[in-house]
Amino acid sequence: MGVRFVELSAERVVAKMAVHPDLCTAAGILHGGAYMALADTLGAVGTVMNLAPDKCTTTTDSSTKFIAGARENTIITAECVALHRGRTTIVWQSSIRNDKGKLCAVVTQTQLVPESAPAARSS
Repeated sequence: MGVRFVELSAERVVAKMAVHPDLCTAAGILHGGAYMALADTLGAVGTVMNLAPDKCTTTTDSSTKFIAGARENTIITAECVALHRGRTTIVWQSSIRNDKGKLCAVVTQTQLVPESAPAARSS
């Protein structure tokens, strides 16, 4: 998707992404799934910044509110902040803005941090 990270910390992740034609609807507007994938990526990366080396994570819940559009061949900016950083869950909220600074989508997600890593599969 071409995500370029601008800031990484345990509390906040900021990234930029070009709105390529292959990520757009026929009308040249960024597809809703691309907003969701971007936010999910930022929340997962932020969670990894909080994990001990022997831990893993997975998204358990995600809710997206679409507010405005981002046009093809522009750059969007996503800011993802931790709302809750607990022992077994971390909740993130991403605000995604178009090149004019207008809020396009708000995504809230929960990342699970299991007590133990899943067992490796054998072939």
